[in-house]
Amino acid sequence: MPKHIAVITSGGDVPGLNACIRAIVHAAQHEGVAVSGVRHGYDGLMRGEIMPLNTDSVHDIMQRGGTILHSARSKRFETAEGREAAAKALKKTTIDSLIVIGGDGSLTGAGLFAAEHALSIIGIPKTIDNDVTGTDTCIGYDTAVNTAMQALDRIRDTADSHERMFVIEVMGRDSGYIAYAAGLAGAADGILIPETTTDWNSLTSVLKERHAGRRGSLLIVVAEGDESGGAQKLGDRLCREFPDEKIGVCVLGHTQRGGAPTAADRILASRFGVAAVDALIAGKTNLMAGVDGGKLVFTPLSEIRRRHLELTAERQRLLTVLL
Repeated sequence: MPKHIAVITSGGDVPGLNACIRAIVHAAQHEGVAVSGVRHGYDGLMRGEIMPLNTDSVHDIMQRGGTILHSARSKRFETAEGREAAAKALKKTTIDSLIVIGGDGSLTGAGLFAAEHALSIIGIPKTIDNDVTGTDTCIGYDTAVNTAMQALDRIRDTADSHERMFVIEVMGRDSGYIAYAAGLAGAADGILIPETTTDWNSLTSVLKERHAGRRGSLLIVVAEGDESGGAQKLGDRLCREFPDEKIGVCVLGHTQRGGAPTAADRILASRFGVAAVDALIAGKTNLMAGVDGGKLVFTPLSEIRRRHLELTAERQRLLTVLL
């Protein structure tokens, strides 16, 4: 049984991290286990930036976006020398177990760290892109989709008023999860994602047909990593197709990372936090907590990879019928 657990948030921030930290602290203290937080991700771990945590210090953080521990991406930790430095820093403490909340890169690093230095580590998946294997949903994804959807709703109000066409760019360098979900929820007229090559003739044909009917606004959602090159390039191309129209372009950017987490993200983060502590207490290690069909599951850290949105028959059918 662990005596002292440390929690680290690594990589990009997402809504729900504080809810997860809170759950870890409560679960650990419920079992009489000490808990600390590592500031500034893996870089902070190498520098020994460790602070004690208790239920008082996490009392009023669940509703807050970001992370009270701060975060960072560490190139140094990607090297064996960097992980050796982190291991040496841990040996100077009483910490015997580590919970890493991160995306696929951070969790891959956690797996290497555990294997190289015989450490007890449990991973928790967080990324607004939802592109981590081993789980249906990652912390932060639901909030990001809702943020993007609400932005689409607001843009549609002004687009309807002026009967204009807008291109809205959402995050997703390699993943179309946000664009797909927000586009469907926001009744978009086109959704462009990295997992597919856009049929430009088909898209412009649909837009011209709807434009000719002047049915109000037209919204096209594009993931930043789509082959079209993002909202600005797509907007420029559409301007050439519709020379008499003023086409609006909006890049949502980091607004999708911030804000209070949704209820779904708060609950998911809390489930993962408690499950991670329970796993360590049960003697499990080198695993990532996840959900499969709503049930908690664990996957070896060594098997965690980045994934793309799979356009299943049902998802493709929705695009065909609703766009």
